Amino acid sequence: MRATQFHLQTRKETPADAEIVSHKLMIRTGMLNRLGSGLYSWTPLGLRVLRKIEKIVREEMDKAGCLEMLMPSIQPAGLWQETGRWDKYGGLLLKIKDRAERDFCFGPTHEEVITDFARKEIKSYKQLPVTFYQIQTKFRDEIRPRFGVMRAREFLMKDAYSFHLSTDCLKNTYAIIHQAYCNIFERIGLKYRPVEADSGEIGGTGSHEFHVLADSGEDAIAYSTESDYAANIEKCEVLPPTTERQKPQEELKTVDTPNKKSITEVSEFLNVSPEKLVKTLLVEGVDGPLALVIRGDHDLNEVKASNLPQVSSPLTMLDDKSIRAIAGCDAGSIGVKGLNCQIIVDRAVAVMSDFVTGANEDGKHLTGVNWDRDAKFNQVEDLRNIQVGDPSPDGKGTIEIARGIEVGHIFQLGEV
Repeated sequence: MRATQFHLQTRKETPADAEIVSHKLMIRTGMLNRLGSGLYSWTPLGLRVLRKIEKIVREEMDKAGCLEMLMPSIQPAGLWQETGRWDKYGGLLLKIKDRAERDFCFGPTHEEVITDFARKEIKSYKQLPVTFYQIQTKFRDEIRPRFGVMRAREFLMKDAYSFHLSTDCLKNTYAIIHQAYCNIFERIGLKYRPVEADSGEIGGTGSHEFHVLADSGEDAIAYSTESDYAANIEKCEVLPPTTERQKPQEELKTVDTPNKKSITEVSEFLNVSPEKLVKTLLVEGVDGPLALVIRGDHDLNEVKASNLPQVSSPLTMLDDKSIRAIAGCDAGSIGVKGLNCQIIVDRAVAVMSDFVTGANEDGKHLTGVNWDRDAKFNQVEDLRNIQVGDPSPDGKGTIEIARGIEVGHIFQLGEV
């Protein structure tokens, strides 16, 4: 085609809603045209690029022995009600009705459809293992679409689903798909990293995310300085401390901390480092309120906390009224001594001695607190986010953290 016949409309201005470089460039080079929030038209130029990426994806999936098919974008409510996800999926699910007032949804994913297909079409164990894939339009009603086509409401996805006779067969296919994804990203020329990940609501026994390393990434990726270990920070285990709890050296004291509620404020007021303080967070539990306790300089890992069997899902912090009913104070003065609920502490907290905690009285804290002598805990768990410099979970090197954009995710779902 002659250049004079090809539509190419570039722009000098950067759209106000374009946050990252890739989004800005795709708009300015004329690859995309914004129709509405999270909705984009691919221009002739953009579509040529998209089709080349699709070609690479198809070639690698076909090479891995996968079979391409195409499932409907519109799915009947009955399948989603059968799995319980019609209500559980929440606002992301775009629900619609046909002229007969029957309920449907615009598919955000196709687990329900492919499972229905498999139970109708797979009649013998001789047909297994088998992997089906498609490249299909999806719709998720994101509250805040971001990053152009990376977090759009309508988007194109390659999704694949495999069926097996045994766990070993599943693991073998998982490894094949893992390699296929690596091949795809290498052929495209991306700087990426496969990382261990939490399976989230989908569940299962194993999960890997594939992240393109970028400063604009929303996800934090923890990786070892001396090995290939890498994991999403939500999944990354923090190893138990190698030090033992020291014997008490200080007496328990109650000190006034007027209007000092945050870790920083209390730390500066008492002239102690944040690592000598503990943070007590009250959350809703299956059998009543729970206290999750982490060190003052650490951050709670909400995914790890959510995965505890005692914690209600989704993870929900108690409101001010409930906190006062249990602890008798505001959130900034909650402490572990005399707290009338189950106490779960982080591994780092379990070895602390002579630490500072809230006194369960407004404007007061306790110093010189020690476990067993002054307070007790019920359980020790890995509750915090890993930090730069922590030992790598595989025992090799220390942890560094980079930002990443998730571009792929594979799961071992187990039995269905």
